[in-house]
Amino acid sequence: MRRRIGAALAVGLAVSLVAGCAPGPIEDDSPQEVQSMDPADFAGKTLTYMYFTDGPDEQATRDLVAQFEQQYDVTVDLEILPYADMVTSTLNRLSGGNAPDVARLTSLTDFRDDLLELDPYLGDDYADQFLPGPLEAVRSDDGALLAVPSDLTMNGPFVNLDLFERAGVPVPEKWTWDEMIAAATQVKEATGTPYAFAMDKSGHRLSTVLSEYGTYLLGPDGNALDVDTAVEALQPLVDMMADDDMPADFWLGSGSRYAGANEIFLSGDAPVYLSGNWQVAQFAKNAGFSWAVAPNPCAEQCGGFPGGKFMAAFRESENPALAAEFLRFMNDTEHQETFVATAGALSTRKDLSETGVTYADPVTQTAMDTFRADLLITPEAGFASNANPAFAAAATDLVEAVSLVVSGQTDLRSALTTLDGQIDDLVAELDR
Repeated sequence: MRRRIGAALAVGLAVSLVAGCAPGPIEDDSPQEVQSMDPADFAGKTLTYMYFTDGPDEQATRDLVAQFEQQYDVTVDLEILPYADMVTSTLNRLSGGNAPDVARLTSLTDFRDDLLELDPYLGDDYADQFLPGPLEAVRSDDGALLAVPSDLTMNGPFVNLDLFERAGVPVPEKWTWDEMIAAATQVKEATGTPYAFAMDKSGHRLSTVLSEYGTYLLGPDGNALDVDTAVEALQPLVDMMADDDMPADFWLGSGSRYAGANEIFLSGDAPVYLSGNWQVAQFAKNAGFSWAVAPNPCAEQCGGFPGGKFMAAFRESENPALAAEFLRFMNDTEHQETFVATAGALSTRKDLSETGVTYADPVTQTAMDTFRADLLITPEAGFASNANPAFAAAATDLVEAVSLVVSGQTDLRSALTTLDGQIDDLVAELDR
């Protein structure tokens, strides 16, 4: 059994669901057909959903939960927690024998031994509805489905169009990293903004840069970091912070914890900001200037770096069949489209990725279409890296490595060489 790392770090022959029926519980681990249960059999039961919100998704979730309650005559206790408390609170409930039925997660690493295998409840072919990239993160070692990928995120650069226009600098349809930095620096010099470039303090965002230069922290088989390539990729960021073209104090101000640079962008202090699609809703509402999402810059390859959220049920749930049906309901075509359109997220479903999603306003639509276009050219290796159980811990170590360089305690090559060994140790720890 895989050991748990801290928060930083086919059963059965299934048959398809038939109209009007939901799957029934599995009594043991022996191969067997999925039993059918009439939805009326769920009536009167209660489901606990542990949830964190990114903002606009909360009301969409409440509305969908209300629909589920009405359709199945059940009660869903929606327990909303701060994102920072989600892993610890869930682990505490599991260790206390008070498992939630369902939880929203950004990683399965801390919970894999506790998750309900969904194939016997949803069917062996259920996963075929979803894109292959997001599915990499939700399979057990034996290939069982442990969670449903509920929405995708994609990293990418936001640009302040007003500042670019004042500087007389065009925003191209495609650019390299060198071209993006040069354009941002030109805008800074022409407009007098404090910085040229801002980026969230995040190993995930740094992984965007690594990916575009052709290397990753992790792959399917473990450590995938090429130190030489990583030095080439990250040295421009270190140089910008040394030259005060990127805020070094911001990077050093929160230890190894994530920090978003969205306020720097919203205040007009940087013309280019590397973040992700979850910022679209607040920028559409709060930005006092014209802005847009630009394509990710290319180096060795193009595209961004993926992330996302997952909905998972727990083996110790008192109502596993109801929990599985809730996951199915929330992630069918209609309901997932409602959620991602409101939340400003990207769909994990094949059908919605092909047809696209209609968002609330033209600015949001254009921004999300740009993220979607980058998603379609994002290398599969990015999904594999993000799906590796050691990614979260390795990403934290990457942030700490860059922080040591920015603070002058070491050089970039030395920091990344040390990181290379740390990744080996993390992989070995997870394989025990």
